[in-house]
Amino acid sequence: MEKKVKILKRPEVSELAGEKVMIDFESGKYFMLKGSANEIWEMLKDGIDTKEIVTGLMEIYDVEESVCLKSVQEFLTTLKENGFIDLV
Repeated sequence: MEKKVKILKRPEVSELAGEKVMIDFESGKYFMLKGSANEIWEMLKDGIDTKEIVTGLMEIYDVEESVCLKSVQEFLTTLKENGFIDLV
């Protein structure tokens, strides 16, 4: 099922040793963005849907659509649980 992403807050993102570190100063939490998480974060904007993210990743990575969709949903769920996005 396609869900649209609604951005609730954008944490500070910095480069560290070629990877992105996402820091939420409000909660004190930080997250390392590795692999496809980097691309997903770059794609995120209000109104983008999961299908658009999967399509974009499949242009970059050699992966089956079902595997890609599952990974995207897991990452977006983590972002939602931490208050960065909502899925509508």
